[in-house]
Order: sequence, then structure tokens, then C-alpha cells
Amino acid sequence: MENRDAVVALAALAQESRLATFRLLVQAGPEGLAASKIAEALGVPPSSLSFHLKELTHANLIVPRQVGRFVIYAAQFDTMSTLLGFLTENCCGGKPCTPTGSPACAPGTSTSGA
Repeated sequence: MENRDAVVALAALAQESRLATFRLLVQAGPEGLAASKIAEALGVPPSSLSFHLKELTHANLIVPRQVGRFVIYAAQFDTMSTLLGFLTENCCGGKPCTPTGSPACAPGTSTSGA
């Protein structure tokens, strides 16, 4: 992932409604949700949601698909995984992280074996 792509994705997520929308779509899985269901679940007016969905789509974090008369949105799990990998690429100075995914160099974690 290029720096520019990471900045675009993080900027899209740096807004409360967009972050909530993305998290809801991640929870929904690959099947996704109709825009109306997203608006209902989050209590966001449809006109506002439309703007937020456009921003998330532009950042390649979600993908729309037409199903009949509905537009279904789903999280782009490949982009999410790539972004997480980009953010943790040099985690712990290149040393392996613990199996739980929490960095071995986290505060309060001893790596000296004592």
C-alpha cells in the first residue's frame, strides 16, 4: 500500500459516521447491507449517509453493488487487511509480535525473559 492510499483510507475513517458505517459493514460480512438498513441501524439521515458512503467508496474501503432496486454496500476486506498490514509493517522494530496480535514491545511487556 502506498502512503497516499493509506492517508485517503484513514482520512475517510476519521469521521464518526463513516467509522461507524465501516465497522457495521465489517460486522455484516461479505453479504453487506442495503443503504436503508445502514441508515436505520446508525440513525443517520439517508442524505448524510449517501455522502459518507461515497467517501468510503472513494477510499476503496467499501464496494456498492446493485441488487434489484437496492444498492448493497460491503466492506472491502482486502483493503482493510492491506491497511492493517501497512500500519503494522514495522511493528516492534521488525521483531515478531506475540501470537495474540498484541505487540511484544507493548508497555508493561518484558522481553528480557526475566
